[in-house]
Amino acid sequence: MKNPKIAEKLKEYRKINHLSVDEVAAYLREKNIDVATKTIYGWENGQTQPSADNLMHLCRFYNIQNVLAAFGYLPSGTELPSLSNQEYELIEAYRNHPDMQPAIDKLLDLNTAETPEKPETETYDADNVHNSVS
Repeated sequence: MKNPKIAEKLKEYRKINHLSVDEVAAYLREKNIDVATKTIYGWENGQTQPSADNLMHLCRFYNIQNVLAAFGYLPSGTELPSLSNQEYELIEAYRNHPDMQPAIDKLLDLNTAETPEKPETETYDADNVHNSVS
């Protein structure tokens, strides 16, 4: 199902950022996305819609931080926290280093384990306790 707000907002944000369609196409080419200017005009006129990946690239280029709100996917009045560029970089670095995630989680005292950790319990072997006492 098409979202009519996508076309409207893509054009609006391109203009807010003072970008030409040629500049948008050049940016997408840098991201290895071969898109003609005619295609971008089609996205902005609602004839077609960009793929989810292409839309995310455009959002980054247009500096759209709250994608869901920008395109009407959140109920009115719903606010997501805005993130600074540094916070976005931290999230990206975290995602790009899955081997470091457990250490970062521990450092930040985040309980993100999929299965809750079982508390350590001491177990006693009655025979060993008796033998060590004698």
